Amino acid sequence: MTIFKGAGVAIVTPFKENGDVNFEKFAEQIEYQIKNGTDAIIVCGTTGEAATQTHEEHLATVKFCVEQVKHRIPVIAGTGSNCTETAIYLSTEAEKYGVDGLLVVTPYYNKATQKGLIEHFTMIANAVKIPMILYNVPSRTGVTIQPQTVVTLCHNVSNIVGVKDATGNISEVAKLMSLAGDSIDLYSGNDDQIVPLLSLGGKGVISVLSNVAPQQTHDICAKFFAGDVAGSRKAQLAAIPLIDALFCEVNPIPVKKALNLMGMEAGPMRRPLTELEPEHVAYLEKAMKDYGIL
Repeated sequence: MTIFKGAGVAIVTPFKENGDVNFEKFAEQIEYQIKNGTDAIIVCGTTGEAATQTHEEHLATVKFCVEQVKHRIPVIAGTGSNCTETAIYLSTEAEKYGVDGLLVVTPYYNKATQKGLIEHFTMIANAVKIPMILYNVPSRTGVTIQPQTVVTLCHNVSNIVGVKDATGNISEVAKLMSLAGDSIDLYSGNDDQIVPLLSLGGKGVISVLSNVAPQQTHDICAKFFAGDVAGSRKAQLAAIPLIDALFCEVNPIPVKKALNLMGMEAGPMRRPLTELEPEHVAYLEKAMKDYGIL
């Protein structure tokens, strides 16, 4: 039940100056991604600023993405919430629109126990028939899905198929994959750790970098899967300065600025996020020029 293999873009949501979703520019971004080798689109995640969208905007953005993609590549909707009932609502609605899968983040702020996480994710998964990927990002949510918890969920709930790991803890990922065998689809949630997680059995990456360098991010994965580990490693290391620049402030502030610098009109941030600081703009521009995308 693997949803995708390779580089999936955690796509930004472009906004107009008045704050509305800019669907015209969103369509252009989707087409740019498909044209340049992206293997899947993850809509309304962290990078898509879903946290500051209303439920109506969130679902309208998901629906538009599905209709624009037209089954050319998989579409995965971010439908997580710190409220289980809200996550179920978003997930069931997204399923109606025809998404290929869901990405569901750990419930933030509440700081659920592992038992609570198991019940939360199980209830969401049982409400839909499509596959679901857990999103483990403790730096944002304040809670970590422990390796055994991931394994328990993937083994006991048929449509929980894997995890996006953004813990940055390679040792814990190794422990997870040791426990899991071949039963879990692992995706890197950190662009600077694509190759390390692929080497542990990963299926790919859910990527911020892909917004501005879709072909290059796809190639990191494709080379690895083709057996060109040295080429994959070289491509990964070449991208590190740009990846660092894309995270010089909290995501998605730098990547939206990068898209604007490329003329792709991603628009402004939604508060409480603010525009990239001038010294960081210069740093980002240099990294983009050095990488050859500006």
